[in-house]
Amino acid sequence: MAMQVDVLSPSSGSKVRSVAVDEKMFGITPNVPVMHQVVVGQLAGIRQGDQSTLTRAEVRGGGRKPWRQKGSGRARQGSIRAPHWRGGGVALGPKPRSYAQRTPKKMVQLALRSALSDRASEGRVGVVEGWDFPVPKTKDARKALAMLGLTGKILIVLDRDQDTVEKSFANLPDIRTILVSELNAYDVLCCDWIIFTESNVPAPKAGADQQAADQPVADTAGPTSSESNGGDES
Repeated sequence: MAMQVDVLSPSSGSKVRSVAVDEKMFGITPNVPVMHQVVVGQLAGIRQGDQSTLTRAEVRGGGRKPWRQKGSGRARQGSIRAPHWRGGGVALGPKPRSYAQRTPKKMVQLALRSALSDRASEGRVGVVEGWDFPVPKTKDARKALAMLGLTGKILIVLDRDQDTVEKSFANLPDIRTILVSELNAYDVLCCDWIIFTESNVPAPKAGADQQAADQPVADTAGPTSSESNGGDES
């Protein structure tokens, strides 16, 4: 039996019908270590890494030896822009670098499925029939959320042709919109509710179970005694 989710009307908040969703996306056991590693990699990837300090070769000044090597009674110095001088260069300071981490695609996909399954297990995944906003208006968006009874941080999953809906939710501080093609584990875990539309909610693949059932089973039995001996004994 496929996993069912209620489809709600944003204008009235009532149930319209039920829709089948993909159990591989919403019904698995969340893998917490994979989610943690993927989120850490995603946050590391957005770090700019453009901090920079001047070394003794880059700082201005210090072109000559401050005093002679011997005879002054002071410690020998080669430049007034050495790291131990005031105004000198920085030793071992930060330089521009990339913090990006390589995360395998299968781990990214598993983290997303785990995050969606975690929200689904708490009953915080919703499906709406469609957002019928004729023009971008924050008032209409706020009214629709009130009809649905949604509170807290909400992630609205949209299609590419829903610019009016995106602009309607843009001024609400606790609402985040994202394209269905850009859905990721971090944004899912940062929000309390994940709201899909009926057109973009992941549905089970049609005929996948039937196709697996129709596949012939390979013969794993070993050879018979006659086959192992090269045929019937004479």
